[in-house]
Amino acid sequence: MKQNFVKFLGAILISNSLMAQLAPIKSIEGRWDITITKGNKKMPSWLEVSHSGEKYLNGHFVGDGGSARPISRINFADDKMSFSIPPQWDRAEKDLVVEAVLKNDKLTGTMNTPSGEVLSWEGVRAPKLNSTKTPVWGTPIKLFNGKNLDGWQAVSGENQWVVENGILKSPKSGANLRTIGTYNDFKLHVEFKYPEGSNSGVYLRGRYEVQVTDSKGREPLKDQLGAIYGFIAPIEMPAKSAGEWQSFDITLVGRLVTVVLNGKTIIYKNEIPGITGGALDSNEGEPGPIFFQGDHGPIEYRNIILTPAK
Repeated sequence: MKQNFVKFLGAILISNSLMAQLAPIKSIEGRWDITITKGNKKMPSWLEVSHSGEKYLNGHFVGDGGSARPISRINFADDKMSFSIPPQWDRAEKDLVVEAVLKNDKLTGTMNTPSGEVLSWEGVRAPKLNSTKTPVWGTPIKLFNGKNLDGWQAVSGENQWVVENGILKSPKSGANLRTIGTYNDFKLHVEFKYPEGSNSGVYLRGRYEVQVTDSKGREPLKDQLGAIYGFIAPIEMPAKSAGEWQSFDITLVGRLVTVVLNGKTIIYKNEIPGITGGALDSNEGEPGPIFFQGDHGPIEYRNIILTPAK
């Protein structure tokens, strides 16, 4: 009996010791919605911090562009965090170095960019966006009237979008295009067509990109057609040839996304961890627009219908 009690007491001491070691780590673990300040400009970013074993941290980082980047080691002690990741683009030679202080459950710090700029940033905990209710769908809305750009707004450049024969076209790389209206949970039907080698994206709430790119015959990876860019790969690739009309039927409820490409379900109720590169903002708890990427080559869209949840 005494031996069992000693073993039990030892187990409690070990458990308490492990909890004490993990306590500082757990204070920073989780997902963070980040806003970077560059002069008068605010840029969205995102960070995920996870524990690796009992003492170490790793994670993922999304900047204002590009894909989710793995972080092999995050340093954290005395409420101070730092990490570095190698450059994503060939033209960059230096690592991105990120530092911050955790105070009152908020992160405040600096980013030393590969180009040599030092930018300030702030991070708040990302909302969970969990929902236990089954959506009740409202009345479908035609986001595009087939005649003009009413209800749409060009962003990040000079507008090159035109309407021809009921089709919304971006004939060359230029501005992106967003709806003026914003939405929470919804079902979205959209048809699209691209020339060989072109690239675009359908952003949900202006934050989560469903990739549009020439992918017929390619593996279903995180940067191919139908993927949640950098995060979720499709389970198969039912892409058509460039120059053919294709379709998405997308359902977004909280963070859970379902993507149907050309009639085949390629993503089913997967959780989107955070914003993808190119997002309009990092305010994940707020409604957002539908947003088409127009800066990566020619693209055409038609039959854009959104059904909001009540």
